[in-house]
Amino acid sequence: MRKAIGRWAVVAVAVPLAAVGARQISQAVEARKGGSTRVSRMLHKGADALQSMTGRKRRHRFGFR
Repeated sequence: MRKAIGRWAVVAVAVPLAAVGARQISQAVEARKGGSTRVSRMLHKGADALQSMTGRKRRHRFGFR
């Protein structure tokens, strides 16, 4: 039972925080380099994958993408 609660805590808290952190790092890299890079695209895709894993959909600013 403890393992199940621990696993739930990781999925409920750590995964969304990791997604937010990856997104912020990718935005910082893009701001520093002046545009999209391979690393920033990889971080964006990783953050999207993490958010889809928790069941929460990312809200897009203008409703497309």
